[in-house]
Amino acid sequence: MAFFKKLKRYRARFLLLLAVVGPGIITANVDNDAGGIATYSVAGAHYGYTLLWMMPLVGLALIIIQEMSARLGVVTGKGLADLIREGLGVKWTTIILGMLLFVNLANTVSEFAGIAASMEIFGISKYISVPLAAVGVWFLIVKGNYKTTERIFLVASAIYLSYVISGFLAHPDWSEVFNASISPSFRFDAGYVTIFVTIIGTTIAPWMQFYQQSSIVDKGIKLEDYKYEKVDVLVGSLFAVVVAAFIMIACAATIFKTGARIEGAKDAALALGPLAGENATILFALGLLNASLFSAAILPLSTAYTVCEAFGWESSISHDLKDAPMFFGIYTALIVLGAAIILLPIKSLIDAMMLSQTFNGVLLPVILISMLSLINNRRIMGDYVNGKVFNIFAWITVIILIILAGILVITTFIPGFVPV
Repeated sequence: MAFFKKLKRYRARFLLLLAVVGPGIITANVDNDAGGIATYSVAGAHYGYTLLWMMPLVGLALIIIQEMSARLGVVTGKGLADLIREGLGVKWTTIILGMLLFVNLANTVSEFAGIAASMEIFGISKYISVPLAAVGVWFLIVKGNYKTTERIFLVASAIYLSYVISGFLAHPDWSEVFNASISPSFRFDAGYVTIFVTIIGTTIAPWMQFYQQSSIVDKGIKLEDYKYEKVDVLVGSLFAVVVAAFIMIACAATIFKTGARIEGAKDAALALGPLAGENATILFALGLLNASLFSAAILPLSTAYTVCEAFGWESSISHDLKDAPMFFGIYTALIVLGAAIILLPIKSLIDAMMLSQTFNGVLLPVILISMLSLINNRRIMGDYVNGKVFNIFAWITVIILIILAGILVITTFIPGFVPV
């Protein structure tokens, strides 16, 4: 009898966990977007397995940052933009909003660039794929509700497993993979430093904190669910980092061995064909398409949440268009602008993807410092402020990210710069 009672209790806890999961998993995996996949592909293709040692450290940083974001949302029941306005004032909020709007538009353009690049592999013009994708993601958000949309996003997260399969199809030397994962190495050349910093910049992006916190509030996750939300954050972060590592492994095991140079994810997918088989190319391309569609829906949504929270406007996927006109209006405007820019005669889609990562690097320090100021405010957080040990780890993480973000910006505008 005691066994069945215990089993029933575990079943109830598991069902509660399933009810809570979503914001952490979705947020972390959306960050493996078109720009991220391009970055990881270039890292593996140009530098082999040598950057794999970074991934556990990047994963730890991601967990620390996303846990603070989740805790802010669960404890206060408010989005990050709302808290910044209340805690830091209207002037600071306006500056952050202006930067975020610009950065997220650049990121949205990057996602439509990813859609265009992935469909070009199958011979479909961007003038067909991009408008269809824009209409599709618009209908998903505007005509759906939170529960339905979240389920679709969770399925999209699972599709990232295609990159894990691509990694196995590439038949890497697993002993080399293991040794590279536990053997830190560094080279002071411009290309290596740039890709090193970009990997971190693309894995921890400013919009993530806004979206995850807003999503937690929209879903109605309460303080008593906090321990389950921590599991959500942990699982999402680990899964996202594993997927990123397998993208690097797939390209390192194949393209790097031939000495070929690529510009991004589209080139990586095409190069995998003769090296690892046509199935690897198809899986890689479908992964890029899924990631780009997924992110093209989430990034404008994150922006709409943020702006509406800052100004006190209605903001929820579950609202009707007439009940939240500003929320859906901002979302629609970003979709239209993001798609329209990609339909212009742009020379290189990869330039649009990579430039957005630099913009992320400019904004990230501002957001992280704002978060630390808020989460250590006992008036806002009560007993859920950071502990001393956690604060030490959090500040070390933030300082390192700020330094690396600065290097990313400098290497973008001063080609060949090496910080030594």
